Amino acid sequence: MSNNPYLPEHAEVIDIIQETDVEYTFRLDTELEPTFGQFLEVSIPGYGEAPISVSDFGDGWLDLTIRRVGKLTDKIHELKIGDHLGIRGPYGNGFPIDKFKNKDLVIAAGGTGLAPVRSMINYFYNNLDDLKQFNLLTGFKNSESILFKRDIDNWKESIDLLITVDEGTEKWEGNTGLITEYVPQIEISAVSDMEVVVVGPPIMMKYTVKEFKKLGIPEEQIWVSYERKMHCGLGKCGHCKIDDTYICLEGPVFNYSEAKELID
Repeated sequence: MSNNPYLPEHAEVIDIIQETDVEYTFRLDTELEPTFGQFLEVSIPGYGEAPISVSDFGDGWLDLTIRRVGKLTDKIHELKIGDHLGIRGPYGNGFPIDKFKNKDLVIAAGGTGLAPVRSMINYFYNNLDDLKQFNLLTGFKNSESILFKRDIDNWKESIDLLITVDEGTEKWEGNTGLITEYVPQIEISAVSDMEVVVVGPPIMMKYTVKEFKKLGIPEEQIWVSYERKMHCGLGKCGHCKIDDTYICLEGPVFNYSEAKELID
């Protein structure tokens, strides 16, 4: 095996799940063992490399949920079962799930921000006794952009789950509006027992965190995940650097008490 940290390994695609018109989940055969919230560098020779969050993992496999947005991701969406994808990692710091145990956990995820927390949701879904209470808020642009519908069908059986869409249609009979509108509805038994995770577009995270702070949740009990122009994953290229902080090394998961100082 090469000692070159930039050299990817080739992982076979063993399953492909269409989530939406532009988002597919690729299950890869690999022995990599990520933690909740880490990412991989994903590549195809001649098409480039990009950081992709691990959306779930298990013994001998992991999932990457990839949105079609450009040259590399367009090519990835052409892959079929049995094809191979270059991967290296995992990189970054993930969520401190041991800190969440025996607490009231709230996860607020907007759009594709649901992908980086999907594995953690599945973990606690299968280990509900590890939490006192579990609330999940998810928001999407419209009903056609809802991710992981099969997972959601399972989660809502045991988790206090709320889904909202920005734009309602005649086909959508559920909640409408932004996640921020529903944060005040969360029942809080004791602020000291709460841990909050907020993941999504920057503007969504900014205002969702504000709503949780209005409820009296201390910044030290709020966690966010930054997706920011990561490139090498090794803290060498500087693409993701904010001041003295390398997001790929010290993040992508940050406690909000630290993250609030990371102004791009």
